[in-house]
Amino acid sequence: MPGLRDGRARLTLLQLVVLALVQGITEFLPVSSSAHLILVPALTDWPDQGLVIDVAVHVGTLLAVVVYFAGDLWRIVRGLTARGEANTAPFAGMLVLATVPVVIAGYALHEIGQEHLRSPEIIAWATIVFGIVLYVADRTGMTVRRLEHMTWGPAFLIGLAQVLALIPGTSRSGITMTAARMLGFERDASARFSLLLSIPVIVAAAALAGLDLYKAGDLQLTFDALVAIALAFVSAYVAIWAMMAWLRRSSFTPFVVYRLALGIGLLVWLYM
Repeated sequence: MPGLRDGRARLTLLQLVVLALVQGITEFLPVSSSAHLILVPALTDWPDQGLVIDVAVHVGTLLAVVVYFAGDLWRIVRGLTARGEANTAPFAGMLVLATVPVVIAGYALHEIGQEHLRSPEIIAWATIVFGIVLYVADRTGMTVRRLEHMTWGPAFLIGLAQVLALIPGTSRSGITMTAARMLGFERDASARFSLLLSIPVIVAAAALAGLDLYKAGDLQLTFDALVAIALAFVSAYVAIWAMMAWLRRSSFTPFVVYRLALGIGLLVWLYM
């Protein structure tokens, strides 16, 4: 079945728990959740969980970010009506604009296949390179812009940078936060825009995988996906809260150190 890597393979409860926790903890941290999900079966000899389970745990994290930013999202929705705040309607449009590039690129990649990108070697180098880029952006970028200073130009540039996240190991949240820091946004603002931007991206990805799941007609896979969603939701909410609390008072350096350690460790494992 197209899009279902080993789609008929059954996952144990332990595998589902590990995958959901890995996804929930890493999805919104700038360390690449997709890389970790690919590495789990590579390092454990477990069967590849398949793209549908990958996206199922993404749905769990989607619910977490929606709950965490419920107030912001409500103001954005109200801004689309006559009763809402006037400045939230353009912001909603900026989120849509920033999403367009990755939706187009992601759909094209879905059609032609992306198995060649899911190699530990690509993940290792992307983890290292984009970790260094994040460090440089965080150390040299000015902190003069808050979220309310977001305009159409910066939003589109951040959206273009998000396309790079289709390379496993780059990190969607990492590359969007990097771009925002380069454009002078504060760390907290960079993270908030990145997290809000994840909502339409995950919805689009889940829609594609949902179509694959519907075509498969696999009830066991559906049950596995529901378990993964629930577990990912809890771990993702905790991770979002912890990251936002950290970035209000400190830098991205710990995430960079982790990325470098992970990337170098992978290269040692691969070449030795």
